[in-house]
Amino acid sequence: MSIDQIRKLVTAGVKQGLDQSNLDLSYMPKEEQELLVDNLSENMLKTFDTIIAEEYEDKDDLEIKTDDDEVVVWKGRPFLSIVESYIITSERINIMKGFVARHVENYELIRIQDIDYNQNISERILNLGDIIVRGQDPSDPTLVLRNITNPDLVYETLRRAWLDAREKYGLQFREFL
Repeated sequence: MSIDQIRKLVTAGVKQGLDQSNLDLSYMPKEEQELLVDNLSENMLKTFDTIIAEEYEDKDDLEIKTDDDEVVVWKGRPFLSIVESYIITSERINIMKGFVARHVENYELIRIQDIDYNQNISERILNLGDIIVRGQDPSDPTLVLRNITNPDLVYETLRRAWLDAREKYGLQFREFL
């Protein structure tokens, strides 16, 4: 389910809750009522995500074993997700999916050719976005880190790790004009 769909469901639930509460909002202009519903919905989503994040951080099995010279530079998960997590190290991107069963995928940073990120309007409001990684990984040339909180910060962190990995292994960019 997308963030837009979840947001619509939560907003509908807030509206229904206000209707069932028998509060008299007739004194409030329609625009202010909509603003109230939107703010309540966004705060509920952020609260749910915080609760999930606290549960996620308590799990020790989400750690990955790294070599002495490999460093974890970022660790996160998609907004409101309990079945998917991401770890970016100085060497690779590690994607773990599953609740009971687990699927783990590694994407080596030196195989990356391009990194972008994008946000739609709903995602900008919640400070979320998707980071798109393109490269030469044989299993999947395109990787998407979905619904990441603070995507600009994560994008820059990943970009710096990518450039450092390329430098470490002596790989250089070649531009053709």
